[in-house]
Amino acid sequence: MENSPEPEPEFDPAMIRYLRLLVTILTGTMIAGLLVIIFLFVTRLGDQAPTLPDSIALPDGAKATAFTQGGDWYAVVTEDDRILIYDRAGGALRQVIDIE
Repeated sequence: MENSPEPEPEFDPAMIRYLRLLVTILTGTMIAGLLVIIFLFVTRLGDQAPTLPDSIALPDGAKATAFTQGGDWYAVVTEDDRILIYDRAGGALRQVIDIE
């Protein structure tokens, strides 16, 4: 038996250039895809800022502790445990809910 080492694999320079080109194209494609995803997030989510009323007329002595809004209304929770629901279009008080 001969104890000769296994022959070294021969690397084809053309194959190495081809693989290097494939890796470069894959890297460029992944970077472009990531940029497209970031662009879509910014354009789709960026313009959905909530619209807040300019001013809210609270009853005398009421101090606001929380604010929330829906489609055509907004609500203010006061320190004296009331929820004041206002109309978004005109700002008129729609409903008062006492919290027990």
